[in-house]
Amino acid sequence: MESVILSCKSIFPTISELPQNYHPKTKIPINYEPRLTDTHLNYLCTNGRLSEAITALESISQYGYKVKPETFSKLIESCINSKSLHLGRKLHKKMKFLLKKVDPFIETKLLGMYSKCGSLQEAYQLFDEMRERDLFAWSAMIGACSRDSRWGEVVDLFYMMMEDGVVPDSFLFPKILQACGNCGDVETGKLIHSIAIRYGMSSEIRVNNSLLAVYAKCGLLVCAKRLFESMEKRDTVSWNSIIMAYCHKGEIVEARRLLDVMHLEGVEPGLITWNTLIASYNQLGKCDEALEVMKEMEGNGIMADVFTWTCMISGLAQHNRNSQALELFREMSSSGVTPSEVTLTSIISACASLKDLKKGRELHSLVAKLGFDGEVIVGNALVDLYSKCGKLEAARLVFDMIPEKDVYSWNSMIGGYCQAGYFGKAHDLFMKMHDSEVSPNVITWNVMITGHMQNGDEDQALDLFWRMEKDGSIEQDTASWNALIAGYLQNGQKDKALGMFRKMQSFGFKPNAVTILSILPACANLIAAKKVKEIHCCVLRCNLENELSVANSLIDTYSKSGGIKYSKAIFDGMSTKDIISWNTVIAGYVLHGCSTEAIKLFHQMKEAGLKPNRGTFSSVISSYGLAKMVDEGKSMFSSMSEEYRTVPGLEHCVAMVNLYGRSGKLEEAIEFIDNMTVEHDISLWGALLTASRVHGNLTLAIHAGEQLLKLDSGNVVIYQLLLQLYALRGISEESVTVLRPRKRNHCEESLSWSWTEINNVVHAFASGQQSNSEVPDSWIKRKEVKMEGSSSCNRLCIREEEKEDISRVHSEKLALSFALINNPQSSRVIRIVKNLRMCEDCHRTAKCISQKYEREICIHDSKCLHHFKNGYCSCGNYW
Repeated sequence: MESVILSCKSIFPTISELPQNYHPKTKIPINYEPRLTDTHLNYLCTNGRLSEAITALESISQYGYKVKPETFSKLIESCINSKSLHLGRKLHKKMKFLLKKVDPFIETKLLGMYSKCGSLQEAYQLFDEMRERDLFAWSAMIGACSRDSRWGEVVDLFYMMMEDGVVPDSFLFPKILQACGNCGDVETGKLIHSIAIRYGMSSEIRVNNSLLAVYAKCGLLVCAKRLFESMEKRDTVSWNSIIMAYCHKGEIVEARRLLDVMHLEGVEPGLITWNTLIASYNQLGKCDEALEVMKEMEGNGIMADVFTWTCMISGLAQHNRNSQALELFREMSSSGVTPSEVTLTSIISACASLKDLKKGRELHSLVAKLGFDGEVIVGNALVDLYSKCGKLEAARLVFDMIPEKDVYSWNSMIGGYCQAGYFGKAHDLFMKMHDSEVSPNVITWNVMITGHMQNGDEDQALDLFWRMEKDGSIEQDTASWNALIAGYLQNGQKDKALGMFRKMQSFGFKPNAVTILSILPACANLIAAKKVKEIHCCVLRCNLENELSVANSLIDTYSKSGGIKYSKAIFDGMSTKDIISWNTVIAGYVLHGCSTEAIKLFHQMKEAGLKPNRGTFSSVISSYGLAKMVDEGKSMFSSMSEEYRTVPGLEHCVAMVNLYGRSGKLEEAIEFIDNMTVEHDISLWGALLTASRVHGNLTLAIHAGEQLLKLDSGNVVIYQLLLQLYALRGISEESVTVLRPRKRNHCEESLSWSWTEINNVVHAFASGQQSNSEVPDSWIKRKEVKMEGSSSCNRLCIREEEKEDISRVHSEKLALSFALINNPQSSRVIRIVKNLRMCEDCHRTAKCISQKYEREICIHDSKCLHHFKNGYCSCGNYW
């Protein structure tokens, strides 16, 4: 290679004097001036020829020459700009040979190079080797950890620098405070606050804003408020922080008020301010208010960005307003805002909930067009979409195309197979996951347990449950127990579910709201009253009594288990009530025949500002029926469509038939049925049959019975009732032309059962079990137990079971006798459940016993709940 040798007196031309086609060689002459070497290196850096500059340094160092610190710093900066970690390493190795003295500034610059080029470990190593670490060095190291979101390490570095006697300045404190906020270290935040005051930085707005952000993120609203009010200067960031503090505590009304005050003080809210409010409203489920704020923001000249739209769309989707979320996404597209991967994930999830496959496929095309098909969160959402729409092949195709699957990808696909009933494929994928780089987590195991339970493989599910910790090194969580409990309930195994519920607590796992909501419906019957109290105690121990859904479920379960007083006590103690709370307690009073209380609660609900819904109308019409307030019931039914714009459903029509039936207005009842636009079903004709039977209208009863048999031709009970009605009309069974049900076992046709609970043991009785050793014959023959008498002069005497005779006693009488013998305390309520309708003789017997023995008796048959007290029944003799 040819080299140019210049004499000692020769001088390099300046950069401006170099010709355009000049390309200097990297070899350095023996005789040179340092100024010219630095110029040469700067020229190479400026023209993007960093590799040549580093090579030139090799020659320079070989001859023992030095470069200026400024030149070396520029070389480091070039390494940072080009992300050339390997060249930066070479530069670092030559540092002590090329500089006369290594000063902290150059070391700090190198430290920054390592961190910005992605080697935090080497940055730490250099930092540890530094003999002198000044504020700039600590700032560089803390900045490096901040860029990598290592918030805990930032806080650790803060304490180390304080031990070294270096105090952060007003530029470094905000970074440390950001770390405190992100890792929830409020104590360090308070310490920094005191240091800032001591060192005279309490008036620095950047420090104050950062402190505000820490208090806001950590939920210390009082501290945030006190600091905000003490600030001499406030900018938009200050207002954003205090508004965020109130939003994080759920005090959205005060946050909104502060926005208005911000206006008045001459500080214009920015996009971040508005987005903070919009996000908070959505998180609280107040999506309509969020939409109003969004419109107000746009009215103030600030256009919604992708974050705004995403907040709104995800908020609507998370609160089951999926159709509205789709509509808003269309508006977003029309406004020209390009969705992010988070936006697409939210809207795809909305489509999945709606099972809108067509729209989902359109979104899939948009995902591919925008280049997000490789994003794992979007892929997971698509897998979920196709799974819920039953397109498992498409879901698997998307799953296989996700380049870097995470545990959610696997869980979505396994869950999709389980939901579709492909448990074999789910198990195969579960085993394949074990061989992948992604290990199953507790959710994976829970999904598999749920899948086996849905398939009826209880033993396999239980085996997986116990293998979790042994084979997968994963501890069961509350959801694991919930999967077993819900599975047993789904398969009709109530006792096993309750046993698992108790075992869960004995193993030290606290039930959550999902556990309680799963187990309570299993106890919604009269003989489970003690279990309801047991679960209620568990709710109190676990501090779940303030969970709205749990409180509502307790109200419902107590009322169905005969404890309407407990239902009302829970209702009265609730700090927050929704429409479900009101509907549940009103329905409970209707179930117990307490029409006055139900109507009173309805009026209280309206005074509280709640709008009645479909469930409310059904209960209120029923309560008017109990009170025989026909005009009020009719008015309520009319107001549904006229005032509340609610289309009456079948349940409201059944309530109207009962309303007319209880008051003996059978002609109006049949006229109402004839004019109905709703399709008739068994409950409707059953209501008419009850009305006809109670008021002795044989023709109408036969008509209702025939309609019932058409709808349920295989029902033996309906067929037997119809035969009895024909017999009353004088029509023999041989001449009957109605369709006979298929042949069944005789016991299946006529046997009735009753159950009662005594001393935590449930006892079952079948009709005809007179020889039952638990109920002596002497009791069976007692006058009040065997009493018979003529029914009301108008009633049609038809029964769902065979008539009692010398050798046959109905099951509820056996259960009642047993309860009286084994539970003589008058304070105890006798609770009985029966699978068929009580006959009139048994009904009169229960009324007589309630009066003679001063006992409350609750019997729930197939028609309603009978609450006997002092010789009266809550059903009003209408059932």
